[in-house]
Amino acid sequence: MEASKPARHVVITGAAGALGRAVASRFAGEGARLALIDHSLQHLQSVFAHPEPDHGGHLLHAADVTSDAAMAPVAAAILDAFGSVDVLVHVAGGFEMGEPTHALSRESWTRMMDLNAWSFVAVTGHFIPAMMFQRSGKVIAVTARAASTGAATMAAYIASKSALQRLVECLSHEVRAAGINVNSIAPSILDTPANRNAMPKSDPANWVSTGTAARTIAFLASDAAQAMHGQHIVLDGLS
Repeated sequence: MEASKPARHVVITGAAGALGRAVASRFAGEGARLALIDHSLQHLQSVFAHPEPDHGGHLLHAADVTSDAAMAPVAAAILDAFGSVDVLVHVAGGFEMGEPTHALSRESWTRMMDLNAWSFVAVTGHFIPAMMFQRSGKVIAVTARAASTGAATMAAYIASKSALQRLVECLSHEVRAAGINVNSIAPSILDTPANRNAMPKSDPANWVSTGTAARTIAFLASDAAQAMHGQHIVLDGLS
């Protein structure tokens, strides 16, 4: 009889959001041990019913993912508890409509760049060395279909997601020889409560479900995606 594989160790940022919850549910269903990161520990504890790490429960950590200083002790605690990390899913990010490009504020630019681009650097910086040491790992980011082209009053958001895609590609080139796959999913509009509230006249049946996005992330974290490096899987839905 074939021996069962040991449980994978999976880290998920933005875990308390709609997509983060779907991703956590997907990996938990596969028997993985999860380290869940969000900006509010109280929010995490209200969403996930296993605040204690005993008996295979989730590790819950609050951290500002845009801050290297905030991420350092959280990553150290996760690596100390798990010993290794097999999959890192960077869901955390943000969206906002902005001013016209010629009137774009520094505040909006910095906010989007920090949330969507720099956070990837701040988070991966603490887990990639461990993956390189073990000569394996999967890193999946959540970018956006919108990163491929410009649109009115979305300059900061689109630029930041485009920057994230380039960071994914650069990191992929740097670590693929060490057995690490770095890729992203690039959804159009995710069917989340926030998007339904923001666009009440739109038909969410045309959007991408969080379950579909989570399944695609699980694919990128699987052995079936071993030959994929620096790719962005576009999830169009019908939008």
